[in-house]
Amino acid sequence: MIEQNYSNHRRFVPMFHVVLFLLIFATTIGSLVNLYASLNDHERLYSASLLFVMSICFNIIFWLMRAFPARVQDRAIRAEENLRYYVLTGKLLDPRLKIGQIIALRFAPDDELIELAKRAVEEGLTNDEIKKAIKNWKADHHRQ
Repeated sequence: MIEQNYSNHRRFVPMFHVVLFLLIFATTIGSLVNLYASLNDHERLYSASLLFVMSICFNIIFWLMRAFPARVQDRAIRAEENLRYYVLTGKLLDPRLKIGQIIALRFAPDDELIELAKRAVEEGLTNDEIKKAIKNWKADHHRQ
């Protein structure tokens, strides 16, 4: 497995992020053009309207099929990192930490986590600043 680090930790799936997105986008544009061309042709207007509504539904599904699992994954990461922090310190993570900061902290090894979590709260570090501050990257090969 390729060593994970700051520069390659983001997941990019070309079939989803490019191909599917472009197909749905093209379908939406095509259905809009078809609807516009059908405005004066009442025999085609109903089917053109349905195609446009379906393309809007595809756009919503495309967004939600990633958003819903990501929210669940965020909750799981929060629980995992709270447990890890508790095991190391006997206390839960500071409630002032935002979910994005906690997600970034998951890449910090145990020996860097406590200090980095403290800095994140006190200095208001962004997700990106937290990731860049990590010296020994802890890979997460189970993310989606």
